[in-house]
Amino acid sequence: MIELRNFVKNIKPYKPGKAIEDIAREQGLTGEILKLASNENPLGPPPTAVAALKKSLNKLNIYPDDNCFHLKHRLSTKYKIPINQIIIGNGSVELIELIFKAYVNPGDEVIMSEPSFIMYKIACQIFGGKMVSIPLVDFKHNIEKITQAINTKTKIIIIDNPINPTGTIITKEQFDQFIKKIPDHVILVIDEAYNEYIEDEFYPKAPNYLLKHSNLIALHTFSKIYGLAGLRIGYGFSSPDIITALMKVRLPFNVNRAGQAAASAALDDKDFVKKSIANNEEGKKFFYKELKKLGLEYVPTYGNFIMVEFSKEAMEIFNLAQKRGVILRTIYEYGLSHHLRITIGTPQQNERVIRVLKEII
Repeated sequence: MIELRNFVKNIKPYKPGKAIEDIAREQGLTGEILKLASNENPLGPPPTAVAALKKSLNKLNIYPDDNCFHLKHRLSTKYKIPINQIIIGNGSVELIELIFKAYVNPGDEVIMSEPSFIMYKIACQIFGGKMVSIPLVDFKHNIEKITQAINTKTKIIIIDNPINPTGTIITKEQFDQFIKKIPDHVILVIDEAYNEYIEDEFYPKAPNYLLKHSNLIALHTFSKIYGLAGLRIGYGFSSPDIITALMKVRLPFNVNRAGQAAASAALDDKDFVKKSIANNEEGKKFFYKELKKLGLEYVPTYGNFIMVEFSKEAMEIFNLAQKRGVILRTIYEYGLSHHLRITIGTPQQNERVIRVLKEII
């Protein structure tokens, strides 16, 4: 038997939400299957992105722009951040890996909340980092404990804001105090995958802090509100030095031509973003109301998903919902065996989820 690297032996691979095709085959279902498991935009991709994608198809025989210049230029204009402080990745998940690849040596400490997006843990294991897990308090980041855990061995602090899977956030007031306490030798990674859904003034937008904090990395994605999860486009902002380091360890042509074209066009579709925000806000209100009627506890969310608690093992609820053609998301791997994460869909999709939960409960 070929021996694995020690760091690889204990890794539990990331498990994505069940695919519609898998459920149809496993359950023998022939009707319409609803998937609200992966926090995808239920409105689909922006029309502008689809049009740009079609135009790019006759050039698929040509390698993409390795530097993603046009997309970086568009992002630079939108965020008023220089191009040399922007990196594009094959989803923000690739950027997470690049950060660990560039900076984490075996034994370096990485502080993260428990639970939080599971890819932080996996990336840390791959590169031999030492995880310092700080339990959430009331499903929120424990900023005080995170700060207290910093020492000379700390290399990275990585925080999702809002948290996946709980949907809670660090407020601007909390973040303003927190970032002042991060020493220069520590990289602070803020994963803002769902930031476009949040319009509250007390939500801190990490790119706004780049000017004063050269050790900050802000991660964004086109997979959520922009509806381009299938094309895998993520982007990050940081200091020129950090961006240069990340570019050194990425693979060439890591972002495909079609994705670059669609993402650039999606930035123009402000109406689509507004519709997506409105749909999400309406969906949150609907779920809050209906879940209360069912006597189910939930965590108010800032994302496009909602975490719901059940009195029994959530896997049972998950399996029964699947048999009815509705795919939700178990989060037992996050240590939450009595919870499910439900993506907020269209009004019709949300109503179907509630009907199924009523039948099961």
